[in-house]
Amino acid sequence: MTTTITSNNPRIDSERTYRDLDLNFNAHPVKKDVTKYLDEYAVINSVKNLVSTNFYERPFRPELGSGVRSLLFENVDPIIAAQIERAIAEVINNYEPRVRILDLNATAYPDDNRYNMKMTFMIINNPNPITIDFFLERIR
Repeated sequence: MTTTITSNNPRIDSERTYRDLDLNFNAHPVKKDVTKYLDEYAVINSVKNLVSTNFYERPFRPELGSGVRSLLFENVDPIIAAQIERAIAEVINNYEPRVRILDLNATAYPDDNRYNMKMTFMIINNPNPITIDFFLERIR
């Protein structure tokens, strides 16, 4: 993740361009280079990566992670849903300074053994709120 400011114009300097690489290393169809995520897509990708990262998973950063995967192996109930919400809010507030969380809601589906996460957040210097909706479920 990098933040770049590329102009001497004060109006343009106040706006940031967020860039991030595609971690699947998919090739761009024309350039044949690794594709990049820009602006809000880069931030959304970063948020999803932080949520899915476990502790001790990143080299030289053992404290970075949410620990959500370990909570997915507990019984599916509202108490664990609240713990998942707290873990996600903590990792985003600590490691993603570009984001301010407006709403975070985990809904437990015990019959399906999964949680539906709905997160609404603001990106710094972007007036539009962004909502992402995804499922958390254990693999094994």
